[in-house]
Amino acid sequence: MQNYIESASFDWSEDSIRYINTPSILAKNTYLYVQEVGYFKTFPTYYTERENLNSYLIVYTISGTGLLKYKAQEYTLKPGDTFYISCMDYQYYSCSGEQWEFLWIHFQGVSASGYYNVFIEPGFRIITPEDCASLEGNMRRILTLTQKKDPNAEVICSNLLNSIITELIIHNSSEHRSLSYMPDYIKSMVKYLDQHFKEEISLKLLAKNYGFSPYYLSREFKKYFGITYSEYLITLRLNYAKELLKYSELSINDITFQIGMNHVSHFINLFKAREELTPLSYRKEWQL
Repeated sequence: MQNYIESASFDWSEDSIRYINTPSILAKNTYLYVQEVGYFKTFPTYYTERENLNSYLIVYTISGTGLLKYKAQEYTLKPGDTFYISCMDYQYYSCSGEQWEFLWIHFQGVSASGYYNVFIEPGFRIITPEDCASLEGNMRRILTLTQKKDPNAEVICSNLLNSIITELIIHNSSEHRSLSYMPDYIKSMVKYLDQHFKEEISLKLLAKNYGFSPYYLSREFKKYFGITYSEYLITLRLNYAKELLKYSELSINDITFQIGMNHVSHFINLFKAREELTPLSYRKEWQL
């Protein structure tokens, strides 16, 4: 394991807040939980530089300007700007003007790495939420609850963190996956898959029909939907398979061909890999 590295200059106002939290065993095993949380009003010599800290960090700029160095890039931080980073990666952030005022939360949890991987998948960028007041309010509430040690603070803070992260994920992915920006050929492809998933479908033939290479069409599909063409098709087929398992008496063999697959063993293995039980077990479970 690589050594933790940190250096900093604590140039902040007297009313700045830095609260270190010790989570319960329940929180560590179940929730997203706060490690540290605070409010800083910083001045020109303030900076933090670190690497290899097992934590995730969200910083929301209230006023002034800051600077972030992350993923080999530099970003100017203005009011409303929010960054969400893994502190295992090298990071440097500082006041870059007369002052930089911000709220911040260090957190961890059983699902923290998964959330961050989803956020970073389209690429890292600074987020400026549409509803800054809501995000700022949620961060302030987490700060207040953590300081007061309300009996329900941990579960409420976990819910608030989920809300904040969800907004950041949606905002980061919306540019890539919004229907308003989606090319007509991708919309047409999705409509075709939705209507014909029970049939044998070839990406090569689809690509030829749209005048693209299979590689390009597959890449563009994932760009706008976040999953591959084949995964989208599998999801459609498994959803329909579940419907038939629950509400029909068709055999597993018949269901395999009804959903557009040709090999029963492949269907069973695919279903088990996604659902962690066989199609027959799924039927019995949902027909009890």
